[in-house]
Amino acid sequence: MGARWGQASLMHPTLVAIDGPLKDAAIPLDAHEVSIGRDPTNGICIVSNSVSRRHCLIRKQSGLLTICDLGSLNGTFVNSIPVRVQVLEHGDVIKIGDVSFRFLVPAREERSGERSVTFEDSELDSRATVSLRREDSKYLCSQESSATPSERLLQDLRTLVTIATKISSIQQSDSLHWQLLGMILDAIPAERGAILLHDDGTEDFKSVAAWDKVSGPGQAVQVSRTVLQRVVGDSAALLVNDTSADEVLKRASTLMNAQVRSILCAPLISYQKALGAIYLDNRSLSIRFDKGHLELLTSIAGIAALALANVQRAELLEREAQRLQVALDAEHNIVGESAATHQLLGLIARVADTDATVLLCGESGTGKELAARALHRASARRQGPFVAINCAAIPEALLESELFGYDKGAFTGATALKSGQIELAHGGTLFLDEIGELARALQAKLLRFLQEREFTRVGGSRPVRVDVRVIAATNKDLAVAAKTGAFRQDLYYRLNVISVTVPPLRDRPEDIPLLASYFAAKFSAKCKRRVLGISPRAESCLVRYDWPGNIRELENAIERAVVLGASDLILPEDLPETLFETQPSAEPSDLDYQSAVVELKKQLIIKAVKQARGNYTEAAKKLGVHPNYLHRLIRNMNVKPLLRD
Repeated sequence: MGARWGQASLMHPTLVAIDGPLKDAAIPLDAHEVSIGRDPTNGICIVSNSVSRRHCLIRKQSGLLTICDLGSLNGTFVNSIPVRVQVLEHGDVIKIGDVSFRFLVPAREERSGERSVTFEDSELDSRATVSLRREDSKYLCSQESSATPSERLLQDLRTLVTIATKISSIQQSDSLHWQLLGMILDAIPAERGAILLHDDGTEDFKSVAAWDKVSGPGQAVQVSRTVLQRVVGDSAALLVNDTSADEVLKRASTLMNAQVRSILCAPLISYQKALGAIYLDNRSLSIRFDKGHLELLTSIAGIAALALANVQRAELLEREAQRLQVALDAEHNIVGESAATHQLLGLIARVADTDATVLLCGESGTGKELAARALHRASARRQGPFVAINCAAIPEALLESELFGYDKGAFTGATALKSGQIELAHGGTLFLDEIGELARALQAKLLRFLQEREFTRVGGSRPVRVDVRVIAATNKDLAVAAKTGAFRQDLYYRLNVISVTVPPLRDRPEDIPLLASYFAAKFSAKCKRRVLGISPRAESCLVRYDWPGNIRELENAIERAVVLGASDLILPEDLPETLFETQPSAEPSDLDYQSAVVELKKQLIIKAVKQARGNYTEAAKKLGVHPNYLHRLIRNMNVKPLLRD
């Protein structure tokens, strides 16, 4: 390794290795630039054949950290997406070869009160303290008492019920900390108080709320670390009613300077785990804590610990849900860094927050549905449903009821009301793919819906009003279809409010290596076969090809290569033969094997056609292929001019 790494505190941006040879290493990113690669001269050295000698670079720019791929063989991935240059954000997962890191940054804002306590370390004199375990508290124990309850006991029980009721409905940890502390200070005559929790992954404490009744909330409160450690370690509440009588606390200058006379502290324990403690103190000689206060605080802490644990668990689940949503969104991201892709993403960003109808145009397989999903995710409707329907995939007789739904009894078999896809998209986005294939009769009904934003179910009489944003997509030229009458002109104008063209893959060849790397990683995980990347020769083949099927064809080609390949890298021979039929002549040093195969195919076709005296059907028989395939080979490989010689 290029450096020694241990348990780095996350006071600075940090990479934490989550798998691979560096697993569990925490690497602070303090330098202006940190290079990563296999060579020992890198700031982070990863000894692995899957990593290039100089793989990537993490650089500070304008207060942000950016990762730059340095032309690595196997690519640099951020959240499963191959990137060349990418600004890093907290929680990003970076994959470099067979090593994955999580990028972590410290919170920009300190949690309220995190520095609002200072600690005093000392040893306690047990003769001056009173200790109480939670199971011994008269409010929490299960033993019945026949004694008539006193007024104070009733008051304390009412306080416990009030606190339990209020904190059970609080869902944010910060709000819970402050409201809990405020209710405690109302119930117990303490001048100062703090709620302290274990700092993540350490035995130390951090203050989440601190309150001084004189100077106000958030002001510094002196806390005895010794009292805290004993309370949490023994799982028992503690009352120090006279600090001047405790020989050790009497020598604690900071406590004495603060004129602290009595201390009350109770542990927060949930599911046999210590979360922290509630700490109270007093400076007044006339107001002292007693055993009743100790009982009450112990009981409050027992109730509050469960609420605190539940809120922490809920927030953890929420963060995990957000992380999983990011991972889910990443599967649908538009991969690419070409000018055409940036232009498309810029246009999506500009129109996303409007409710205007969008018409996505482009060849088949260019990723129009991905663009539609990107529009939905970037819009104010992102929390609503995204409903996609392919107008060409559903028979015309069923499409009307699929779109608009039907009422009970509308036709034979309609035994119950059924909501259509438009209704299911209420509050979100409706994506109509292959809109050019929509039947004329349905075009009229769709036009009315777009104008009125309401429709009538099949067999129904009551109009249904919905709030949806409509995105349509087509691989046809609807303007021409509208002029020839193949598509309603008024519907075309209603759909074509904003037109976005998704560029074909041949117009953005710079994106092909990134897309290929993305698909290779995707299918490597899906097929459970180790594929580290794409060889330079195979990448050259991919970039040269015209991709008439666009991204869908590229995805299929990479999936085939992953399934049929035998090495850690995708090689030219793993790719479909179609890719080589339209290859321009390559330098012999670049594609020796494939060039020879293409040339041999040409010679065999020429020989067979000449022997069949120009009869392609006979030539196909001689070659043992279908005549249609022979015609395709002749066209793709530009053999026809050679047949005239």
